Amino acid sequence: METGSPQNTGTTGDESAEPVWIGLPPGLLRMRRLLLVVWLGLLALALGLLLGLLAGPGWAAFALLPLAVAAWGWVLLGRNWRSWRYAERADDLLISRGVLWREETVVPYGRMQLVEVTSGPVERHFGLASVQLHTAAAATDATIPGLDPAEAERLRDRLTELGEARSAGL
Repeated sequence: METGSPQNTGTTGDESAEPVWIGLPPGLLRMRRLLLVVWLGLLALALGLLLGLLAGPGWAAFALLPLAVAAWGWVLLGRNWRSWRYAERADDLLISRGVLWREETVVPYGRMQLVEVTSGPVERHFGLASVQLHTAAAATDATIPGLDPAEAERLRDRLTELGEARSAGL
């Protein structure tokens, strides 16, 4: 049984065993870092030109602040991306995320009402999709961002199938 295989369903009957966690693909990190560099780079350029023309060349050095924020954001985005993971177990889906404040969401298959796969224009350009899980309780709605579209569709189909099977017994 491969540890990182998306086909792996986590534990097999033994709920005390550690679930098999699956991390997010690196495409999500590349997309977020590119957006960070583009937007803060444009801000630095505009700020430098504006301050240079209106206040003088000495003030244009303040345009380096967005570049410092970009460097800091580059590191934080990497840490955030590594914190995201999910695991499929026999009766529920686990989603874990967060660097300083860890958050683990448990979504029972029988409580899922809707499973959506969404992909905006930027996500489509990078070949990514997100899976959105809706339950009866709005507090337990969950999202898994940045998946490969094929994995997102596989996960949607599997979760829908398991949700229908579990809710039939209610």
